[in-house]
Amino acid sequence: MYNRGINAYKKGNLKQQIAQADPHQLTLMLMQGALDRMAYAKGAMERKEFEAKSEHLSRASAILVNLRDTLDFNQEDNQVADNLYALYEYMINRLTDAHIQNNTSIIDEVIGLMLPIKTAWSQIPEDAKQQAYETQRQQNAAV
Repeated sequence: MYNRGINAYKKGNLKQQIAQADPHQLTLMLMQGALDRMAYAKGAMERKEFEAKSEHLSRASAILVNLRDTLDFNQEDNQVADNLYALYEYMINRLTDAHIQNNTSIIDEVIGLMLPIKTAWSQIPEDAKQQAYETQRQQNAAV
């Protein structure tokens, strides 16, 4: 009973955070969610909780698919988007490998690839974010 109340509070708090977040913050939340799910999957593997392992790896993969599929290829130099697309695709494939092989070291590999992306994303200066939002608004207004 106690856990249900805490879980309901967490879900409500998460919904509020999502409603108030800008695209940059949403991306950070997704990245953290993927990392969290991978950590939970590792724990489930170690405890031989195969249903939980499957659920967490599935959610982590779904987040990575979302991150991959929302990349912006409309910029002048889309090499970064191309590289991120390939990296996300690789991470998704590796999580599938981790699931099939029941191998926590593969999850560690994917976490090791995801952390620098999240760290770099979190260090984007505020003025650069605002400039990107303004460019996007102008592009949307022109359409």
